[in-house]
Parts: sequence; C-alpha cells; structure tokens
Amino acid sequence: MESGIWRMIAESGFFAQVILLILLGMSVISWGIAINKIRLFRRTLDCNARFIQTFRRKAPLVERSSSLRAFRESPLLRVYEVGLTEAAEFTVANREAGLVPVDSGLFITQGQRRAVADSLTRVAQEEIGKLESWVIFLATTGNAAPFLGLLGTVWGIIDAFVSIGARGSATLAIVAPGIAEALIATAAGLIAAIPAVVAYNWSNNKLRYIRDELDNFSLELLTALAKEQAASPVAAKAEYNV
Repeated sequence: MESGIWRMIAESGFFAQVILLILLGMSVISWGIAINKIRLFRRTLDCNARFIQTFRRKAPLVERSSSLRAFRESPLLRVYEVGLTEAAEFTVANREAGLVPVDSGLFITQGQRRAVADSLTRVAQEEIGKLESWVIFLATTGNAAPFLGLLGTVWGIIDAFVSIGARGSATLAIVAPGIAEALIATAAGLIAAIPAVVAYNWSNNKLRYIRDELDNFSLELLTALAKEQAASPVAAKAEYNV
C-alpha cells in the first residue's frame, strides 16, 4: 500500500505535487516549532519556580539581586530588574528633592508606585511576546492546511473527470486512481493540521500560565517594595508627609 501511495504521488499532476510540498514544509516547520516550544516552556516554568522560591527568602530587595541573577532564563528576572531599577531611580530623585534623607532605603510615592506598576505590566507583555514568537504559525498551519488539502483534492477530482471525458468511459478502473490521488491531498492536509492544532493549544495554555506568573510576581514585587518602605521609620514618616 505504501508503494502504491508513493507511486500515486510521483505520478500526480504538478499542481497536486506543489500542494503536497507546501503541506510537507508547513508540517516540518510546525513540528520544529512544537519541539522548540516544549523545551522552552519547560525550562521557563522550572526557572520561574526556582526564581520565586529564591525571591521569597527573607532579605532586602537589593540584596536578593546577586542570587536572582542566576536565573537568566526566567522572564521574572527582567520584571524584577526593571521594577528595582525604577524604584531606585525614583528614590534618588526623592532624595535630591529632599523628601527623604540620603541614608534612607528605597522610597517611592503613591504616584511613583503606579508608574512602576505600569512599567512592570509593559515588561511582562514584552516577555510574553518573546515567548509567543512563531506560535502563530501553528495556528496558521492548523487553519490553512485542511483547506490546502481540500484544494488539492478538488483539483485532483477535476483532473479525474477530465480524464473520464477524454477516454469516454467512467469505469471504476479509470475513476479510482484519480480519486485516490485527490484524497491523498486531504489526508496530507489533516496530517499537517492536527499536530499543529494540538501544539498551538498546548502552547497557549503554557503561555497563559506564564502570563499569570508574571502578573502575580509584579503584584508581589510591588507589595515587597511597600513592606520594605513601611519597615523604614524614616521612609514611612516621609510618605506620611507626602
């Protein structure tokens, strides 16, 4: 049967072969993307878990940087670095404005805290955008491959009927090969589409989970900033005066 299928593919028309080549290319690329995303998301989720565990150790936020920078593959690290950098810049500006003493810890006002929160949201969206790269190709393959297969099938059936008209008869021996060649395109379209749809749904599920982790960590980081600021009597007094 396999030799018969390969023979029919080899003997099919130019248009049908082009459709099959396109479907083959889409399938190969989709499998490559799926395998890459499985590895990437597993590393990311594992790194995120270890990052959160390290972050929650009792220590000032600035002192946690050295241990957290070991988790370079975690998108949470960039959220942490951006949040801490902006908080430090606002603290310097507040010291220069005389709101807090030079030797005080991190200090940001309510308005500055909202600005930091907006920056964390932006960074989280950028990190998700990096992880989403090429996932859309899986959706494209899942949506387009069946229609490309159907197009090849329709073209094959048209070619079969043209052959019937040219021979002047419609026996099973004449019709069957052409119909079989046409249906190969439909099968190829489904073979390319089904794994791509499964991989796309799996990737979306993992991306949703990572997005929730980023959002939750942003809130946790803001809470840690507020707690650290409230623990400083000088900063707490300055915030009250502000």
